Amino acid sequence: MSSRKKVTFQDVLDTIESLPEEQQENLIAIIRRRLIEHKREVLAERINEAREEYRLGKVRRGTVDDLMRDIPE
Repeated sequence: MSSRKKVTFQDVLDTIESLPEEQQENLIAIIRRRLIEHKREVLAERINEAREEYRLGKVRRGTVDDLMRDIPE
């Protein structure tokens, strides 16, 4: 069983607000950079998955018109 104390969102906000303004700004900058990096990693994974699906022939290339022609009525 974990001995970690549950921390609420409000607890986190209160802690952040207790920091000096410069540290709050630094924290915001760090979080923004980490979010951007995380989004890049997710995008890179999706690109790799799409490339693999294309390599395996699971996707097709073409215009919207080409794809619409292939849809049975």
